[in-house]
Amino acid sequence: MEHNLNDLRERIDHIDSQLVDLLKQRMAVSRDVALYKRKNGLPTLDAGRERVLLAKVGAEAGEELADYTESVFRAILAVGRSYQNQCGGVKSQIYETIRTALAETPALFPQRATVACQGIEGAYSQMACDSIFKSPTILYFDTFDHVFKAVESGMCQYGILPIENSTAGSVNAIYDLMIQHNFSIVRSVRLKVSHNLLAKHGTKLGDIREVFSHEQAISQCADYLAGMKNIKVTMVENTAVAARMVAQSDRTDVAAISSRFCGEEYGLNLVQTNVQDQDNNYTRFICISKIPEIYPGADRTSLMMTLPHRPGSLYHVLSKFYALGINLRKLESRPLPDREFEFMFYFDLECSVYAPEMERLFQDLDEESEYFRYLGTYNEVIC
Repeated sequence: MEHNLNDLRERIDHIDSQLVDLLKQRMAVSRDVALYKRKNGLPTLDAGRERVLLAKVGAEAGEELADYTESVFRAILAVGRSYQNQCGGVKSQIYETIRTALAETPALFPQRATVACQGIEGAYSQMACDSIFKSPTILYFDTFDHVFKAVESGMCQYGILPIENSTAGSVNAIYDLMIQHNFSIVRSVRLKVSHNLLAKHGTKLGDIREVFSHEQAISQCADYLAGMKNIKVTMVENTAVAARMVAQSDRTDVAAISSRFCGEEYGLNLVQTNVQDQDNNYTRFICISKIPEIYPGADRTSLMMTLPHRPGSLYHVLSKFYALGINLRKLESRPLPDREFEFMFYFDLECSVYAPEMERLFQDLDEESEYFRYLGTYNEVIC
């Protein structure tokens, strides 16, 4: 018998109405469960019961529909836990930290501060620092690790670190160091990066036999460098260091890929300008502090977490962002050094920290992850 599509849709609508009524009944019982658990000091999550329930509904659905049914019930269980947290008055300790930061952070971002940067005068980190602060006192360090430590120890109020580039991608070294240090992101800046080939006055393009630069800059200029014949490319710790090395070298066949500012700073000639492979080349820097500071207008939140090593763990977290209408701007993963095939996940979320959805998210994530850490709420400056 052939069915009319409209008739079939009406039947589905009727079934959906029944499902909504049943879900409302289930959530009402969940509320009572939450109150009982709160009164008796029981946790919201009962993993053993959930496993039994999923096995039961899968068996009842039959082999053909078992996987589909279990997927639906996993979602129901997740929203049920979220509702229980809300009804049971479960507070997120991390969100309480956010409340404290909101109450104690000054209304205006500081214009003068002692700031840690990696590299030397003329580094892109310095340019990012100058775009955030009006009159910073900059202390330069050899490594990114030392920048984290300078902030963590209280030697510097803030630190500037590159975290991703629009051409070369994420700066993995920074993500790996985030695991090791305690800090909070208080602002970020997107800086347009223009690389230039710098050499001593009198050195021509055809004279150059070796080019110095930072790993990221070399990656961002890969096509240009591939077109230079018979040259050696040498990585150094910073583009500004590369410029200084060329300026101090006795050789006249060396060049640096660095900024125009470094050319002026170290008395070098611009052999060629804008040698990056893509003109729309931006590097994003983060500004970190020792304790959380949340300034007015902050609309981006960063988190890091490890998840249980089982199928669907990441999906469950991502589904919470979707359910709460929170936009995920970035997802990054890095392998954990002491655990095989397990990862630390980093999330950048776009949502006002004042929104009630954020508090509900933190309540849920506290119990969803093995390890969960709040990295800060901030806004981004574009230069």
